[in-house]
Amino acid sequence: MQIKSSNISILGCGWLGLPLAKMLIENGYSVKGSTTSREKIVKLREENITPYQIKLFAEGVQGDLTSFLSHSEILILDIPPGLRSDPEADFTGKIEKLLSYIKKSDIKNVVFVSSTSVYKDTEEFPEYTEASAPNGTSRAAVEIISAEKMLKETPDFETTILRFGGLLGGDRHPVNFLSGRNGIKNPKAPVNLIQQEDCMEIIFRIIENEAWGTVINAVYPNHPDKESYYAEKAESNNLPLPEYDHSTASKGKIIKSERLQGLLDFEFQHKI
Repeated sequence: MQIKSSNISILGCGWLGLPLAKMLIENGYSVKGSTTSREKIVKLREENITPYQIKLFAEGVQGDLTSFLSHSEILILDIPPGLRSDPEADFTGKIEKLLSYIKKSDIKNVVFVSSTSVYKDTEEFPEYTEASAPNGTSRAAVEIISAEKMLKETPDFETTILRFGGLLGGDRHPVNFLSGRNGIKNPKAPVNLIQQEDCMEIIFRIIENEAWGTVINAVYPNHPDKESYYAEKAESNNLPLPEYDHSTASKGKIIKSERLQGLLDFEFQHKI
């Protein structure tokens, strides 16, 4: 196996970050990984990931972030805004605090795992490409857009913004949450989803191809409407069907991933 010269730090070894770290190690990279949980430190160490317990706050950092970033050329930033569990969370403030540490480190390149929620849903179901300006107005969208802007405009390193659609894989599928519920909004909205394995491969190719300083949308190219898609998934898994609210017009969007093939020579391998 060819040993890579790059050391990688993954801030957020969760649902995506942990299997990604394992994949990178299998391909010869040395990986540091962070978790907010003391219990998970052992799990990371068992996977040959150098573990760190780190929590970011707008007011400061808990854990040895300086050591976590030291001697790494690449940072994969995969932490959620956390606004569902804490509506008052200051995600932009967390990124601003993190920036002060990155600037003092050896980091040359950043992959920021962002979200297609930065694009606004409307009744016209607009199509968004990487050339489209983010226009989301929700609290989460505003926070993420602000974080993207700060990272892109920092000259100390190059940032690639990776906007994933809804994430699928393993036990994680929205149908498990929607099954049996009623009054669900936007039944005719197109879905914008992507499987975990494709997410990992895209990040791997960004690193291998040194595709820095760009924005990439990452969504499987099929966009059935929410109602029919989740009905099919519920039936195939013997789950109660979701029920929808048809009293108001659906709002949604279609995300186009135009840069994946040209920039990364990437083709989706895992259907939604």
